[in-house]
Order: sequence, then C-alpha cells, then structure tokens
Amino acid sequence: MAARHRLLLENAEQLVLVCGRGEEYLLREAAASPAVLRGASLVVGLDGCIKAVGQADVIRNQFSGATFERVIDCSGKCVLPGLVDAHTHPVWAGDRVHEFAMKLAGASYMEIHQSGGGIHFTVEHTRKATEEELFNTFKHRLERMCRAGSTLVECKSGYGLNLETELKMLRVIERARQSMDIGISSTYCGAHSVPKGKTATEATDDIINNHLPKLKELKLSGEIHVNNIDVFCEKGVFDLESTRRILEAGKDIGLQINFHGDELHPMKSAELGAELGARAISHLEEVSDEGIRAMARAKCAAVLLPTTAYMLRLKQPRARKMLEEGVIVALGSDFNPNAYCFSMPMVMHLACVNMKMSMNEALAAATINAAYALGKSDTHGSIVTGKQGDFVIINSSRWEHLIYQFGGHEALINYVIVKGKVIYQNERCETMSSY
Repeated sequence: MAARHRLLLENAEQLVLVCGRGEEYLLREAAASPAVLRGASLVVGLDGCIKAVGQADVIRNQFSGATFERVIDCSGKCVLPGLVDAHTHPVWAGDRVHEFAMKLAGASYMEIHQSGGGIHFTVEHTRKATEEELFNTFKHRLERMCRAGSTLVECKSGYGLNLETELKMLRVIERARQSMDIGISSTYCGAHSVPKGKTATEATDDIINNHLPKLKELKLSGEIHVNNIDVFCEKGVFDLESTRRILEAGKDIGLQINFHGDELHPMKSAELGAELGARAISHLEEVSDEGIRAMARAKCAAVLLPTTAYMLRLKQPRARKMLEEGVIVALGSDFNPNAYCFSMPMVMHLACVNMKMSMNEALAAATINAAYALGKSDTHGSIVTGKQGDFVIINSSRWEHLIYQFGGHEALINYVIVKGKVIYQNERCETMSSY
C-alpha cells in the first residue's frame, strides 16, 4: 500500500531553508547568507513533521507512489519557514490609544508610567476583565499574527501583578496553546512593574514566596505549561539585585530566563543575564560593550524590538555591533498596548532600515534565531527534515518581497501552514498581483 502523507509543496521558485546544515542558530556570515533552493519541493508527514526537502524532480521520483492529503503548486512562489515572534504581550484589556497622542506631544514612556498610565492603566483593566473576555481578544490577536506569517509566538503575562490575575492570564495563554494551531511559548512576567502600594523589595518577596511556588504546583499538575520567566530590569522598576533574585528563583523551578534589560537606562542587565545562563534578553537599547561581549560568550540571544525604539523614539539597539561580536540576534514585535504591531514582516523591515541589518540577517533573526531565543530551534525556525512543518508561502518569485513590501503582507502571504495543515489561505493572492 502506498504511503500517505499530509502535504506536498511542489515546485517552489525559492524554498528558503534558512539553515543549510541543521544549525541551531546563525551568526555573522552564516546569518548573512541563508540557504535557498530553487525549483524545489517538500513533503510533510501525517505527524506534522518534514519528511523530505529537495529538488522538485528528485522529490517527485522519491514519492511517485505516495498519496497526499493536500498538494499545493508553488510555481512562481516562495516557501519560507513560519516566522517566529520572540517577544509579545498579547493578553490584556483596556485601550491606550490616547497615550499615543501623549507620546507624539512629547511625553516619555516613564512620564506616562509614573502618572498612572502605561502598564498600570492596563493592569487596572486586565484585573477587571473576565477570563473569557481576555481569551476572546487574545484569540483574535493571535489570528492576526498568524495572517502576518507568525507560526510560533512568545506570549507573556504581566498585566496582573497580583497572583490571581497573573494566573488568569497564564490560564488564557494555556487555553490558546491547547485550542489553537499557532505555536505558543508561555512566559510568566509577574515582575513587569511594581504594583501600586508595594515597594520593589516587597513585590520581589511576593513573587518568590507566593507566585512562583503556586506556578510550580500548577506546572507539576499539568494545569498550566510555562516556559520562561521575565523581569523588567529597569531604573525605577526592578533593580539588578531584585531581578537576580526573581530570575534565579524562576530558574530553580525549571523556567528559562528570558527578560527585559538595558532598555531605558544602562543597568548591566546583559552582564547579569550572561552570568545566570539566560536564554535571551530583550530590548538592549542601552547595553554596554562588555554586556554585548558577555552575551556572545554565553550564547545568550539578543531579542531586538525595532517597533519599540521606533514608536518611543528611543535610540536604536546596536544590532551591527552585536552581529560583529557574535551575538545571536533575534527579533520580536513587542506587541502590546504601547507598541501595537502584529506583523513580523514589518518588524524585519524596520530592523533593516533603522538597525542597519541586511534582509538576510533579519530573516535569520525572525526564524532560526528567534526560535533559539525560545529554546525551540530544534523544532522550529528552518526548513529541515525532521522539524515541524511550519511554512509561509508568498505570492512572489523572490522571498525578499516579504521584507521589502512595507505593510504589504496582506496581498503577499498566500498560505500559512502549521504542522503541514493550512491554517490561513489568502484567496486574493490568486487573483491579484503582489507587485
């Protein structure tokens, strides 16, 4: 009996593997020259994993007797790995569009924060929202991310700051992880801000003595799956010593360290992360030269967020310095009420224009390196036999259009595929030019 498989993608103009030798991340020259096949096909098995990748005629001969649940003719199109968004805050209630006007008028992030806006505004509304309300808005946000090509998204809590609401947010993330096709890496971020009425030391003690033990209990029971621990290490929020205490306590219960550092002020967060064995540190607009070198030595990924620097008019993270020093550079959208962007193609474009990354480097940063930042580069981030069958198919003969067309992904992305199943199909791509 002929073998049956889930999906055949046939005769792609470009099949962008990203990694040519199964690398778990790409540095320097390798990040600048991702692997691409031309006139290629691939097969995904019933288990959702890639079974074969190669030239179209070779695959055709190899699978001549096989049957497929779905065949997609990719002639004239490009196939890329599903995009990985390595930093988002997508579970929250309350609209902060009014703060955008304040920023445009000159108010800084910390000025808005200290006046009761920013995170505190969102915390107030998120605490009042029901779990069902939070899930429904979260689901729609994930669907929009998916339509922009993301197939794996890091999702943080952090708008509760008390145990009850943080767990409510993590339950919402867990529900989406179980019920939706898009991949999720869940992050506990109870140290996103110091709650009103508490000092940073009191908040730190509460997290270590109450939040994390409860999280450990729920993890062990299988009720909630959490992958990462995050802290906003910043002047006026959690200082270096409080950050250390929380991250070490999170690591002790099996969470990967993946935190906010050196964003608004130089805090030596990068040096701390490297010392603690952090998987990744985000932001890094104010990172020191020594911090960059320490991250390179520790193989700690830098998750850069060009939308944040753009919208807050911050100085840009020094992506070129990091790349030259051998840091694993990843990208994230930082989707949140303060930086409302779902689109990793737009993030890549901003990384190229404002952070001086090449398109090849930006693609590596939004695929294999972002997967590495989440501890998922063994299953995600490149098109390699054995990995999960997550892809974006674009209606163009050159993959670079995904970055080049700023805001153009709605007419460009033809299919988004997770585990070999089409989870988004854009019919308009069949009837309109993407140029």
